[in-house]
Amino acid sequence: MSADEHAERFTVLRPLLFTIVYEILGSATESDDVLQDSYLRWANVDLATVRDTKSYLARLVTRQALNALRASTRRREEYIGSWLPEPLLLEENDASADVVLAESVSMAMLVLLETLTPDERAVFVLREVFGFDYDEIAAAVGKSVVTARQMAHRARGHVQARRKRFDPVDAGTTTRITEQFMSAAATGDMKGLLSLLAPDATWIADGGGKVTAARQPVVGAEKVAVLVMELFRVGRLPDSRIEMVNCNNAPAMAAYDGDHLAGVCLFEVGDGKIINFYVIRNPDKLLALTVPRQISR
Repeated sequence: MSADEHAERFTVLRPLLFTIVYEILGSATESDDVLQDSYLRWANVDLATVRDTKSYLARLVTRQALNALRASTRRREEYIGSWLPEPLLLEENDASADVVLAESVSMAMLVLLETLTPDERAVFVLREVFGFDYDEIAAAVGKSVVTARQMAHRARGHVQARRKRFDPVDAGTTTRITEQFMSAAATGDMKGLLSLLAPDATWIADGGGKVTAARQPVVGAEKVAVLVMELFRVGRLPDSRIEMVNCNNAPAMAAYDGDHLAGVCLFEVGDGKIINFYVIRNPDKLLALTVPRQISR
């Protein structure tokens, strides 16, 4: 088998492999590193021994992702302030036709997945999002099939219990609420802004101790509205601007100081209101927001 065939098989599946790793790690930059390391391992595999390329590569990248996740556990425990996943810049409507895929990469889901153990997270992603068989999942996480089933059941219950009980929000509704929010915030319409926020709306900011950001979540519509107004006030300063981008398959605000990306704010919408703001300001987590990614399942 030639190196070209190794490369061709890997390249065809790369969007899927990237999505698996990103959902396990919550980091695009770490996912790139995992895929690079996985490809080097894949390049030495005898393709004559590979019966199912998709299953083989999914197992390979899952193992590498779990190694990376376990290695980063202490860094996350020592992290300054709230820890949020890296935002993922996507092509417009990249995942909108696939509801399961769209929800699986949402910031709200990624934050929820942080409450699972590494193995539970991998099992949940492989089963619930990508539909792999339990024997494939068991091989990927190094557990028995029985244990993999138990972990999947436990993880599914954990996620369902913590998922907010709101009806699914279609892309059109999210876009409409986002446009109304942008209009109210840009014009200083505090009353209009408050009408769009849930009473317990929460502002979660991730600065990593490297830039100014609230180290504890800010809860309450009025308190959050004040922060929003301040953000837009800064956005009206010379050389500053706020642009709309597609992050994690939802409208997001990207704040710039000149050509420098200063932060990204993603929304979570439920029952026609904005219930959570996820604000990523840690410069390390903004590095990947230069080129749109492709995801698939």
